Amino acid sequence: MAVYSMTGYASVQSKTPCPTGDGPTPAAPTKRLGLELRSVNSRFLDIAFRLPDELRASEPALREKLAAKLKRGKIELRAALESGDQDPICEPSTRLLQRLNAIQDNVKAWLPNAAPLSVADVIGLSSGPAAGGDNLPKEVLGLADQALKALLAAREREGARLAAMLLAHLGQLRALVEQAEPLIPQLVAQQRQRFLDRWNEAMQAGDGSVSTDLAHERALTEATAFAIRIDVAEELTRLRSHLEEIERLIRQGGDIGKRLDFLIQELHREANTLGAKSAALELTHISVDMKVLIEQMREQVQNIE
Repeated sequence: MAVYSMTGYASVQSKTPCPTGDGPTPAAPTKRLGLELRSVNSRFLDIAFRLPDELRASEPALREKLAAKLKRGKIELRAALESGDQDPICEPSTRLLQRLNAIQDNVKAWLPNAAPLSVADVIGLSSGPAAGGDNLPKEVLGLADQALKALLAAREREGARLAAMLLAHLGQLRALVEQAEPLIPQLVAQQRQRFLDRWNEAMQAGDGSVSTDLAHERALTEATAFAIRIDVAEELTRLRSHLEEIERLIRQGGDIGKRLDFLIQELHREANTLGAKSAALELTHISVDMKVLIEQMREQVQNIE
């Protein structure tokens, strides 16, 4: 399964001939229906619509369609309906004129004082939803399918790029773990020898009131306590475990963003502990390098669905 980013964009358009009553003709004016989908990262699924009045009734169906395919992200759907020709006027068909005339006669039979239809009224009715807008809901849903397909493809492409970047960073973090692991026994051995040397010097400078065995035992105790303080074997083991789980999730794909976010926090915690226990400059540098890589991963994981 693919890894999907929450960032994407898609735009589709269609042209619908104005109704003539006798079938569309090549010269018939057209209306352009445009639809845009924009998506950015968000903790939850947040869908917003910007629709013209003619398409307001389609909002529940559009919301259901988007929610079925998208799990997280701030989604904005924009739709626009406008004339696609230089002349925005749709010429009314004979059948439409006959229908309007019949309706007007019926209205005036009941309301004799009602104002008659003007030319502007007729043109407005022939160009608006009443002149064929019944097909708009179906058309916008069809366009939504196209736009959603394009958006998912864009999110998948961006997700593949993010997955490749995360896998590369995992490799670098593993290399840093490998560098840190042999440093600990070396540091413990060096510090143990340093304690013994200092106690030997103290014994040679002393008056002999402290036994050699007691001094040696005390030095070993101090060295052991130091070894416990700087022991990061457990942290390195957990780092390896988190790195393996992150790689497994990335290769599995799907809805993994929240789990990755949690694991990145755990990585950062272990890297911090590694730095806090550092007893050598080299180990401190490794901890800093880890935290830089983990922060870069955290920023990108925020975009994964």
